Amino acid sequence: MYGKVFNLLKEKNINNWLLYTKHDFINLLSNNNLKEKYFLNYLIQDYLFLIQFSKAWSLAILKSDTLDEMKICANTVNDLINFEIELHIGLCGSYGITKDQLEVANEENENIAYTRYVLELGYSGDFLDLLSALAPCVLGYGEIGYNGKDLKLETIMYQKWIDTYSSDEYQDVCKNVAKLIDEAFVLRLGSDFVNTYKWNKVNKIFNKATLLEIDFWNMALKSNRGY
Repeated sequence: MYGKVFNLLKEKNINNWLLYTKHDFINLLSNNNLKEKYFLNYLIQDYLFLIQFSKAWSLAILKSDTLDEMKICANTVNDLINFEIELHIGLCGSYGITKDQLEVANEENENIAYTRYVLELGYSGDFLDLLSALAPCVLGYGEIGYNGKDLKLETIMYQKWIDTYSSDEYQDVCKNVAKLIDEAFVLRLGSDFVNTYKWNKVNKIFNKATLLEIDFWNMALKSNRGY
């Protein structure tokens, strides 16, 4: 659904991928059993995450080699800033949490670990390194949304959240990112990229980012943290 390179990376790391995309947080939300405080923990931390994630996608513009690559990366930054972040502001506002409160919220260690890992790759790695770290978030949420597109949830905020990631707009973002990744790998490594040394490295990066996604869900479900 999301291109050749992503599917190969996913299959190589399938056990951790399923722990991420079928995490207890997602299962509880999908069954209307997720406690509101955990959803709010997640929303606030994800708002802070998306700020850093947008910066990482901005670095991808700098790492690009072609105008087409720059356009897709720039469009993704726009979607994050003007679409996904606004969703979080709106959802939190529905719970009485203001944008000012979001901006001064405490950034949890799991959030810092994930975002700084991706940003560090953006600074020190190449375009393929960075894309491999960015892919689990963008495409993982696309898969979660696609799998939940037929859900009819009792909690309005949970339904809005799943509707966002199952929407045609977000799925188009995923398809564009998948196309970017496929073409970037072939451009730099050739069509036989799986037999290159680089392929082993990007698999490790993809798996690490997936593990950090799991940690992010675990963080949201920690009962000793409130919003």
